[in-house]
Amino acid sequence: MAFVVDIVTLDNFASKMGLWDPDLPNHLYAVVDMGSNGIRFSISDLSPPHPRLLKSLYRERAAISLFDALNESASTGSPVFSPDVIVHVSQTLARFKSIAVEFGVPPEHVSVFATEAMRKASNAASMLSAIQSESGLGVHVLAPEVETLFGAMGARSGFSAVDGLFLDLGGGSVQMTYMNSAMRDYDFQAARTGKSLPFGAARLINILENDDTEVQTAALDELKAGMHGAFAKLQQEFPLLRDTQVEPDSDGIDIYLCGGGFRGYGSILMHHDPVHPYPIPAVGAYTVKGSFFKQTTTMRRANAEYEGKIHGMSKRRRKQFPAIATVVDALISAVPRIRTVTFCSGGNREGSLFMKLPLAIREASPLPLLHHGNIGNSVALDAVINLIQSSLPSSMNHSNIPTILSLGLGPLFASEIWSRSGEPSEANASFQLHQSLERDPSAPGFTHLARSVLGLTLCFRWGATLGPIDQQFFIGLRKIVCQVSPEAIFWAEYIGEIARLLSQLCPRIPESQNQLENTA
Repeated sequence: MAFVVDIVTLDNFASKMGLWDPDLPNHLYAVVDMGSNGIRFSISDLSPPHPRLLKSLYRERAAISLFDALNESASTGSPVFSPDVIVHVSQTLARFKSIAVEFGVPPEHVSVFATEAMRKASNAASMLSAIQSESGLGVHVLAPEVETLFGAMGARSGFSAVDGLFLDLGGGSVQMTYMNSAMRDYDFQAARTGKSLPFGAARLINILENDDTEVQTAALDELKAGMHGAFAKLQQEFPLLRDTQVEPDSDGIDIYLCGGGFRGYGSILMHHDPVHPYPIPAVGAYTVKGSFFKQTTTMRRANAEYEGKIHGMSKRRRKQFPAIATVVDALISAVPRIRTVTFCSGGNREGSLFMKLPLAIREASPLPLLHHGNIGNSVALDAVINLIQSSLPSSMNHSNIPTILSLGLGPLFASEIWSRSGEPSEANASFQLHQSLERDPSAPGFTHLARSVLGLTLCFRWGATLGPIDQQFFIGLRKIVCQVSPEAIFWAEYIGEIARLLSQLCPRIPESQNQLENTA
């Protein structure tokens, strides 16, 4: 009997991949993403009460390029996976399954999905059959619109709210769509209106390096026309998006980029960021202005001429960089007015988990969930936050100034005010400055701006007395915040001083609202 390929569509993905249930005894989930550039595996804990954080317990990447495997067979006719590749992939997935078993992931919570390379392979059924025989795992092949949904929602999961253009650059294809979380059914609208173009980084670099000039020109023209056409269609579907390009007072559209190719471009930008050395190492949640993003010539030259290691860039990614920059050039040509660009760490795996959650949980802001309970009483915690809020001038609107309150970091900040009170203030100022960057590295919503504001405010809470090395670090965080709002530095110091005064009036963590009110 012929092996039947399991195609996941927008209509059936919920039934095929399952939904989250708070009453289940086990909330561990394992996901394998068989991308064109590599196979990624992760185990996540979606246990109540905070499944929104998509907490990752384990992750691994197997350097198996399914696109390269198909490309090796291109000269023989239709693209196929060789027997060696099929064995390697099936054994790799069997190993991933054994790790999931060790962690205690229920078999029904293990999901494997494949994308562009599996859709193209003429012997995909042979690969899928071998995987099932070796590991017992079934593989879901995502339809292009589901790949768009998971990629966009994986990127979206990293933020409290979004309104912008979303692109995902993989090895075999690039997807574009628009997403505004204030709209009804924005997730499915994004999936249905999105466009997938067959110009991933691996495929495009192969064209640029190996094909003749005529083929290259035709491919680049097709990429550019595809980008223009995709963006034009999205503007027709979404008037708010069109307004960002035609309204005279508009600063342009915000763009969110995910996928390894785009993150590579973000790493090059970070290497050349005006804030230098850039103090935050992770490219996830890194945001740049559109004018800086458009400097592709400078970034191409940096990749070609810089002989040292560029953080976040593997040898393979640097080799593919001319193709990545070509996709960026096509994007810039199609979208003239770009306000900001944010690079996202989330992708298909995070998107598949995110879509399991109920709407109310998905749309909740993740940052207020990050505090670890230094103040055990939630009423007392709220009282501390309200007291800090009441210390701000009521005549001013602070909603547009990034502070620990406007960014949703109030609970986390309040829970840290009394931590390490037995240590010297100078040590605590340094500790909190670094801790804000190192803590919860994969937490959704924890943007570079949010980390910088939190670190500075907690540093000010302890007096901000720093040594020479930490001073350089402190200045870097200040510059990140100043790029958005110079006023925010004053309010970070102001709130930090309020917290320091509060800790002097109430030296011990308050256990109740009454205790706090009677003391402060």
